[in-house]
Order: sequence, then C-alpha cells, then structure tokens
Amino acid sequence: MKRAILALEDGSYFVGYSFGAEGEAAGEVVFNTSMTGYQEILTDPSYKGQIVVMTYTQMGNYGVNYEDVESSGIQANGLVIRELSPLYSNWRAVKGLHEYLAESGVVGIWGIDTRALVKRIRERGALRGVISTLESEPARLVEKARSLPDISELNLVEEVATREVYYWKEGDWDLKRGYIYRESVKPLIMVVDYGVKRNILRRLTQEGARVVVVPPYHVEKIMEEIKPDALFLSNGPGDPQRVVEGIRLVRKYMEKLPILGICLGHQIIGLALGGKTYKLKFGHHGGNHPVKDLRDGHIEITAQNHNFAVDPDTLREVEITHINLLDETLEGFRHKHLPIFCVQYHPEASPGPHDSKGIFKEFIGLAMSHAEPQKQ
Repeated sequence: MKRAILALEDGSYFVGYSFGAEGEAAGEVVFNTSMTGYQEILTDPSYKGQIVVMTYTQMGNYGVNYEDVESSGIQANGLVIRELSPLYSNWRAVKGLHEYLAESGVVGIWGIDTRALVKRIRERGALRGVISTLESEPARLVEKARSLPDISELNLVEEVATREVYYWKEGDWDLKRGYIYRESVKPLIMVVDYGVKRNILRRLTQEGARVVVVPPYHVEKIMEEIKPDALFLSNGPGDPQRVVEGIRLVRKYMEKLPILGICLGHQIIGLALGGKTYKLKFGHHGGNHPVKDLRDGHIEITAQNHNFAVDPDTLREVEITHINLLDETLEGFRHKHLPIFCVQYHPEASPGPHDSKGIFKEFIGLAMSHAEPQKQ
C-alpha cells in the first residue's frame, strides 16, 4: 500500500493510501452523499475540474462495468474514499475500481477520515486541493493547492463538450436486452452539449424524441440546417456566466422554440432571462436531496450535482416551481408566457431516484405541440 496525501488550501492535510494511478491530481474538492453510483459520478462531465469525496464508507464492492457510464470516460480529476473494497462482486462487473482509475490515469486516495474532511468542507466551503503519491512534504502540497485557479476562472465546458454533431438512438436499459435502441422522427430535439450526461439522452429518446446533439459553439448556424422542434440545454461544469454563447442562444430563440434546461442549462436560462447566479458554499452533490414542487406541494427526492445557483429574487416574468428543502435554494422555474422551463436538479438520476423523470415526457409534449402547427 503506497502512501498518498491530500492537502487543502486551508493548510490541512490527510494521509492515506494510493489507489488508481500514481501521480498528482488537483482541483476543487467537493463531496457527494450518494451511497452507490461511483461509476456514474466519476464519468459525469459536470465534475470536470473537481476532486470528488464520497461520504459513504465503502466503495468498489460491486466493481465497474461498460454500461453504467455517463460519458466517454472518467471526468473527475480525482477520487477520495474512506475504504476501498479489496473484492468486487456483480454479474455485470468486468474490473475493479482501482483498475478502472489506473487505466484512466486518475489518482485516488483511500483510508482517510472522510467524515472529518466533509465537515471541514461544510464549515469552510469547497476548497482547492491536491492528491499526491509523489510529494512527501504536506506543506509543499498546500502551496500547490493555493496556487490553483478558482473553478470560476476555468472554461471547463470547452474540455467536455462534443465537437461534432451526432444523433442519439439509445433508450433505457432493459434487464434482458441491455440498452434499447429506438427510431423516431418527431419531435426533433436539439441538445446543446455543455457536458451532457448520457442518461439525459436516453430519457429523451425513450420518451419518443429524435435526439441530435450539437457542440455549444456556432449553434445558430447548425439550427438553421437542422430546424429542430425544441431546444434542450444540458448540464455541464463550471461557472454559467462564462457560457456567453449559450445565454445569447436562449435570448434569440426564447420566443421561437420550446426550451428545457437542466443544471447548467437551468442557470443559463436564468441568466438569459435577466437573472443572476452565485456560487454555493459547498454545492449540492448526491442522490438524496429533497425538493418541493410549489405547484402541488409534493416532495421529490432528487439527484443533484451543481456548484452554482440562480438567485430567484433577480428573475422576472417567471413562476418559481421548485425549491430545495435543505437550504431553500431555487430548483426550478418556468416562464409565465413562453414554453420555457428548467430544473436545477437531475431528473434523469443515474445514479439516483426516478421521482422526477416525468419532466422529459412533459417536454416532449411541448415539442410535439410546436411541431404540429409547423406541418400545417
């Protein structure tokens, strides 16, 4: 067991054991409260630029497979866990968590007091940090952590977004058949990829949409060629205020097409409508966050992964539809006159509960209602 150190910008450090690749990993340290789903979390593009701390004690016990991924590979900069399971057991598993990280060149650390680490992040906010298997002096790692740029200064969308236009045909996963492939013609949903999770694409496809995924740049030219029935703004990493072209895109098409935004997409819509965003103290990351639907009072348990939020007091001409019951931050709103709505949480889950997946069916209905008049 090789020694590893996690050092934080506030001067604290934790000594544990290395797993995955050897070397150094740097980024903003955040914690995720999900009990399972480490593979989906690691491959979520919204974690680009971050080191993820899992609050549940044991990780790796069910291994890794080729199906439960949310992108082309691991996106998180590093992983911190309490205990690494030496064995894994699952009928779909093809390798262990240690091997998975090692093959991807991702550094991990285990054997530290993650409860103490999470308490520090909750008290002081998200902290820049460095995991190292190379440096033995914590003080030098602390200085490296302090020299890291703030995540708000990075253009992380550029690192995770697609550079090509492609059509997506994979729907939900079936126990006997695996992922179901579906062919649809209408409605045509254009997904602007700021770091989209694959399960968002699967949910749209499963609900009957034809899905085309496009890069986040020069979208207006692509739209003229494809002529979609609706526009979807995806999740993604970093500060929404840096996604200037996305804000401009919403303002241009907000009176022409139905629009749905999730996570970063929600924040982009908020900014496009004249609102303001701000960075949360330590973000919301996990699969067990309660959200209240203000329209009928029912509670949904949701999956979340975001560092920024929209200030509801700065929005105009919108109906606030959802709030977070843990801190009363904004979780969803819709425009009072235009077919635009968005949520901060992740209704596609993966990992997480399925309480909110009806949002996709609602959006498909909006897109169809827009497509039908165009035919006449």
